Amino acid sequence: MITPPIEDVLDKAGNRFTLVVLAARRARQINAYFNQLGEGIGTYAPPQVTSLSRKPLSISLEEISEGKVEVDIVTED
Repeated sequence: MITPPIEDVLDKAGNRFTLVVLAARRARQINAYFNQLGEGIGTYAPPQVTSLSRKPLSISLEEISEGKVEVDIVTED
């Protein structure tokens, strides 16, 4: 089973395409954060949830499920 359930995460993101883009971007940020830990730079935000998972994509889905990461849709006028 996937934790959190995809149906719950889809409700937070709106649609599946938005969810894929949002989760992938946040997973890249989390991965970059873990890669730069030893350098002491601190340019990326750490994971916002306590997770037993070691995979950045799973952590990003947990963040979206808990409402720590939200979609900001910009429309051009």
